[in-house]
Amino acid sequence: MKNALIIIGSFLLTANILFAQVKVITSGTITFEKRLNLHAIAKNELGGKPNQGTIDAYEKYKKSIPQFTTLTSTLVFNTDKSLFTPVDRMPPQGYDFNNNPMNKQLNIVYTDFATNTNIAQKEMYGNLFIVKDSTRKITWRLTDQTQEIAGFKCRRANGLILDSVYVVAFYTDEIGVSGGPESFWGLPGMILQVALPHENVIWTAKKVTTEAIAPTAILPPKKGKNISRKELFALVKQNMRFGGDVDLYETKVFSF
Repeated sequence: MKNALIIIGSFLLTANILFAQVKVITSGTITFEKRLNLHAIAKNELGGKPNQGTIDAYEKYKKSIPQFTTLTSTLVFNTDKSLFTPVDRMPPQGYDFNNNPMNKQLNIVYTDFATNTNIAQKEMYGNLFIVKDSTRKITWRLTDQTQEIAGFKCRRANGLILDSVYVVAFYTDEIGVSGGPESFWGLPGMILQVALPHENVIWTAKKVTTEAIAPTAILPPKKGKNISRKELFALVKQNMRFGGDVDLYETKVFSF
């Protein structure tokens, strides 16, 4: 009988250890860094046939600023909702080129996973707008490649936005929430790194804390004029200050 009790006790102890090891995180805060290759982003803005004035401006821009910079943000989440908030909204003064929205971090993004809804506050042309829409459609394909990010084992997924914008993401199923920075989502776990290679931008989780989050800490932004995505896109086209692919510019403005 004594041996049987020892065996049972050992089994229960082992089971508890295994359970602790596979415990899935469902709430917490993630600190992200958005890393920008400012020189490459500016070069993309030159287009196929830039004039000499634009080329000169680009060369002057490269000499005046560092090639890389980072912007910090936080993502607060629970099982149902998340709230992405920029800490650093813009690079230091003078780091912009052609007023490219990719160089900034102006969106506050609230996501409701139960209803597949985004509510985002966007700053454009000196005004604040509130855009309520369904979560962005991203076509994902999982791969076998893995990488450790912020202490979590992550798996790579390749994605497409608007059928043409290539996305590379690493997510972890140790965090049981299908979210990520900005409006990136849709994988079987939390996205801890996401890159837009053509845009020379990458978001990477630097720190994850797993404290319980009060419901009042995850609320949608309210300050701004309510506007539809279609109306905001029309405003963008009306105020375009440079040529190029307007649909691609839309992905930059809406941050995805």
